[in-house]
Amino acid sequence: MRFDRVRLTNFKPYADADLELRDGVTVIHGLNGSGKSSLLEACFFALYGSKALDGTLDDVVTNGEDEAEIDLQFTHDGAEYHVHRRLRRSGERVLTADCTLDGPDESRDGAEAVREFVTDLLRMDSEAFVNCAYVRQGEVNKLINATPSQRQDMIDDLLQLGRLEEYRERASEARLGVNDVLADKRGGLAELDSQIEAKEEQHLHGRLNELQSELGEVEGEVERFEEQRETARETRDEATAVLDAHEEKRAELDSLSDEISELKEKIAADERRRESHREEIHETRERIDDLRAELDEVVADTSLPSAEAEAVSARLDELEARREELGEEMHDLRREADGFRNQSTNLGEKAEENERRAASKRERADEVEAELEQSQADLEDRRERLDELDESIAELEARFDDAPVALGDADEHLAERESEREERREELNSVRRELRSVRDRVEEAERLLEEGKCPECGQDLDGSPHVSDLEDDRERVAELEAEVEKLEAEVEELDSAVDAAEALGATEDAVERKRSNRENVAQLVEDRASDLDGREAEAERLREEAEELESQVTELREVAEEKAEAAAERREEAEELEAERESVADERERIERAGELRDAVADAEDDIERLREKRATIEERNDERREWLADKRATQSELEETVDEEAVETARADRERAENYLEQVEAKLEELRERRDGLQSEVGAVENAIEELERLRETREALAERVNALESLHAETEELESMYGDLRAELRQRNVESLERMLNETFDLVYGNDAYSRIRLDGEYELTVFQKDGQALDPEQLSGGERALFNLSLRCAIYRLLAEGIDGAAPMPPLILDEPTVFLDSGHVSRLVDLVEEMRGLGVAQIIIVSHDDELVGAADDLVTVEKDATTNRSTVERETADALRAVEAMAGDD
Repeated sequence: MRFDRVRLTNFKPYADADLELRDGVTVIHGLNGSGKSSLLEACFFALYGSKALDGTLDDVVTNGEDEAEIDLQFTHDGAEYHVHRRLRRSGERVLTADCTLDGPDESRDGAEAVREFVTDLLRMDSEAFVNCAYVRQGEVNKLINATPSQRQDMIDDLLQLGRLEEYRERASEARLGVNDVLADKRGGLAELDSQIEAKEEQHLHGRLNELQSELGEVEGEVERFEEQRETARETRDEATAVLDAHEEKRAELDSLSDEISELKEKIAADERRRESHREEIHETRERIDDLRAELDEVVADTSLPSAEAEAVSARLDELEARREELGEEMHDLRREADGFRNQSTNLGEKAEENERRAASKRERADEVEAELEQSQADLEDRRERLDELDESIAELEARFDDAPVALGDADEHLAERESEREERREELNSVRRELRSVRDRVEEAERLLEEGKCPECGQDLDGSPHVSDLEDDRERVAELEAEVEKLEAEVEELDSAVDAAEALGATEDAVERKRSNRENVAQLVEDRASDLDGREAEAERLREEAEELESQVTELREVAEEKAEAAAERREEAEELEAERESVADERERIERAGELRDAVADAEDDIERLREKRATIEERNDERREWLADKRATQSELEETVDEEAVETARADRERAENYLEQVEAKLEELRERRDGLQSEVGAVENAIEELERLRETREALAERVNALESLHAETEELESMYGDLRAELRQRNVESLERMLNETFDLVYGNDAYSRIRLDGEYELTVFQKDGQALDPEQLSGGERALFNLSLRCAIYRLLAEGIDGAAPMPPLILDEPTVFLDSGHVSRLVDLVEEMRGLGVAQIIIVSHDDELVGAADDLVTVEKDATTNRSTVERETADALRAVEAMAGDD
């Protein structure tokens, strides 16, 4: 498995980054804090999401941004995959807005689904990934600092041995579960045996035969009494029919009597109503006389020729026309009056407005004249300021009269002096380094001479050819000390020259500022002079406008008075028309009253006609009722002759005897039914008990078979639990042996000295380092650099073991080392380079190293440089060319 490409948008310090990763060794190079590790964290986060973060999603999105996107393209086992994650800030939280994975035949949507797919694909979760392939910054000693049990869990999980322990635990849990179920089933079987024995002792079939015989006898008794009860019911029903017929005749006679009485009452009531209508007709005739008298009086008070409908309607039309005509004339007069009044008001308001405007313009003219005086004073001050600036500029320009450069060349002169000083300082530092080196050589040589040793080769002094070289070194020290004094004096002179150049530059800047200020002040003087002329003209114009407005006020008020008088005349004319209109309304009311009285007379005459018709109808209806009354009296006489009182008494006696027998037989039948129901319940209970016994026997047989099966399953789970435990121990031992061999091979490569002979890794993953003299050491007793190399060797050995796998090569993730040189000195870094070369030689397809150490660049196939902009605090990533790579290698070689 290898990473192909990672693209970032607003991820941590990256606003926009796009990096292709190739096979071989890739070194991500840059200063501390530039964002190198964030590139690897982005790849790790793309695979496993929030599980890969030490913090939260809030730490991922670039400060000040609302969204971030991460795209990772990788190849696994020959298939290409693409993971896309998009984060969105919502309020104070950051949420996953989109997460997808696309492969050749697979696609996943959702953070959890993508993480599960990656875990299954790589056969490792995020924790296993960092324990195997990803050595994170600051965690190089993670495995050695872990306890043996922690180290055992880490490596077992990586080698998939944890699954065997999980399977063994599942088998153990299954065995315990089967044992619990088996005990429960055995208890159930014993309980069933007890229940079956108890029911067999009840002799259920004999008891069922006895109950069925007794039930047959009781059902025969019930049938006999039910036949006798039916005969009694027939006798009772016949007697009841005779009595009911008698009751119907009596009821019919009573009904006829009631109907006769009701007819008599209705005839009397209608006769009274007919008399009432006669009196009402008399009262209506009197009211008609009163209405006609009032009508004559009203007609006399009007101009009507008569009270006929046509005359009334014609006069009303004439009055309505006159009323509308007067209303229109009144409306026109009032509208004209309102118009004149509004014109008078508007003219008066306009006169007042002109007065206010004239006063305002005079006040503004006074203000402009006051401002004009102040502006004249300010103009004089600015002209004085121009003179002062001219004097100051001349004074500053005079400083360049005796200067080594002309005005305008100070910055170039300062750059030349600073460059010259920097050259002298570099020359001085170089001489000082050489002086320190030669002095150290002289001191070491003198020490060896005191011990009688050759200062060059460390052999005995006699016969050594190198003793004469010491004098040359001493002479060289003297020469270098003299050159240092000379260069120090030159640097001091150049410091003074730079200070003087800086002062000239400051003076040049001051001249430029003052010239700029003079231009601004001169422009202000010109603007203010022009403004004074405009203000004088403005004051004169305001006073002329005020006089013109005041001349218009008198004229406007005279016209307003004329309009007010015209409005009063129109209102008087409208009031006269209003009085005439009221007289027309009074005349209209009298004529309308005449029409109402005429209509009332007609309505009263119609009422008399209706009352006469009602009296005739009532008379006809009463004649019909008298005929009905005669018929009902004849029917009443005929029914009274058909009633037989003797037959009625006989029927009453028969019904009473039948009802008494029915009461007695019901009690007996109730008793027999209860006895029958009880026997049926007992028969049902016995039959249910027999069925229950059969079910118990069937259940017992099935349960016995289940117990036998559980006993067999219990034995099988015991064997399975033991098998998984033995298999895990065997596989662990095989892996431990391979891992120990690979660890010793790797450690020998990166730590080639004579101090240590081998490393032992026991079955519990306890690590021991043996010295050449056989003494055993705990890895914690190694030095910091040795311990870091030891851990890197262990990590690489685990990686090799997983890559080879049980059945051959397995597609492993890239080997990722994030700042592995933190605990290493320069000597140990070179051994780390050897380790990288060894892993590449063993066939590791992709190795990615994050480091700011230049020495690791020599092992790189690709060099990626990360830089951070101090202004924007944003990082950029760039793949360096081959020339840049060789330049960094050369730099590392020089150091």
